[in-house]
Amino acid sequence: MRKIGVFTSGGDAPGMNAHVRAVIRTCLSIGVEPIGIMNGYEGMMYGDFVHLTAKDSANIISRGGTILKTARSKRFMTEEGRAQAAKNLKDAMIEGVIACGGDGTFHGAHYLYHEHHIPIVGTPGTIDNDLYGTDYTIGYDTAINTAAEAIDRIRDTAESHGRVFIIEVMGRHAGFIAMDVGVACGAKAIAVPETHTDLADLAGRIKEHSNRRTIIVVGEGDELGGAGDVSRMLKEGYDIDSHVTILGHIQRGGSPTVRDRVLATRLGSVAVNALLAGKTDVMVGESNHHVSYTPLNETWEKRKQLPPYLVELSTLLA
Repeated sequence: MRKIGVFTSGGDAPGMNAHVRAVIRTCLSIGVEPIGIMNGYEGMMYGDFVHLTAKDSANIISRGGTILKTARSKRFMTEEGRAQAAKNLKDAMIEGVIACGGDGTFHGAHYLYHEHHIPIVGTPGTIDNDLYGTDYTIGYDTAINTAAEAIDRIRDTAESHGRVFIIEVMGRHAGFIAMDVGVACGAKAIAVPETHTDLADLAGRIKEHSNRRTIIVVGEGDELGGAGDVSRMLKEGYDIDSHVTILGHIQRGGSPTVRDRVLATRLGSVAVNALLAGKTDVMVGESNHHVSYTPLNETWEKRKQLPPYLVELSTLLA
């Protein structure tokens, strides 16, 4: 291959810039020209391609966000949109593509390969850590550390005023963030999509404390709803007052942790070599410290399970 394209898509994740840097430098070291595809699939459909140089990779490893920008594209969901994107890639003589993103990104990459035979390799860039085939995703470690720091600060107020705080973290379909930060921060209860949330039991736990100083962590995709919904139900059903904090997009921003920088760097470099070795329609991940290759369709067809020991600990230690 003489040219390899790289893009970031979907929600941004800390470590994406470290990933792009690794792709650029790996390509340049072996005589392949790296091409940046701006704004994800939108840029692919409009031919928004830039030639990347070593200078473009300077001083970006510690930056959050993505220098290639990102976007979600409804037009790419159509056959016409994907056909236009494929034509642009072929016209630019881009012979392989690295797609950094999550579930939606991988769906698009899978269709692009099967419909237009564009060699493509995915790398897991999402804070939710919900992709099957890799122990951790790029951005996850930074997100849970950011959330944990915020919750520790809120705990100071909860302790000082004897208040119940219900804190909502990201994770629309998966509870990895909520479970990790809940256990790490000593939450009284953790509500996640994968487990049943017993509201009566939750109210009972809160009332165990005379001053009701309590931290509850809720994943946004829990069956009862978000933190606001849980707060309302506790008040209406059990006369428990609570304060709601939604951490939201602060979990996506900021300088990536060392762990995310190293993971992103490793997977970016591996993705280049995977394309050169003829691998396609796969996600490169890391499992038990070894590189893994998972067919893109399996990353969403197979469900990644919460570690059972974390679920047990969340109940035992509460």
